[in-house]
Amino acid sequence: MTRGDVTNQQWERLEPLLPPQKPKVARPAHDHRTILNGILWILRTGAPWRDLPERYGPWPTVASRFYRWKRAGIWQKLFDTLKPQADADGWLNGLRHFVDRTSIRAHQHAAGAKKGTPRQKP
Repeated sequence: MTRGDVTNQQWERLEPLLPPQKPKVARPAHDHRTILNGILWILRTGAPWRDLPERYGPWPTVASRFYRWKRAGIWQKLFDTLKPQADADGWLNGLRHFVDRTSIRAHQHAAGAKKGTPRQKP
């Protein structure tokens, strides 16, 4: 386990919320914990999928699991389940944990230009 990977205590909370490790058909899936650590590495560093360290498995596998879980609503399920637990345990503080528009950089094309192209008079 490296810095930033899911701890055993965290894994005990997450594992029951994830899909079954062993698929009903096809070949066995890569270990959920390793894949999850790879996804968290990508989210933490902001690196492209192709730069994922080999210890997390093949990058296409990690990327496809991330997007598959997104489509299946797994990430929302994790958030909906863990947020109330974290709030009850005192881990969330609304005065310290928030995001507003001053924290998020807009794309350069979102800088208030008028929409559409101006028409030229003949």
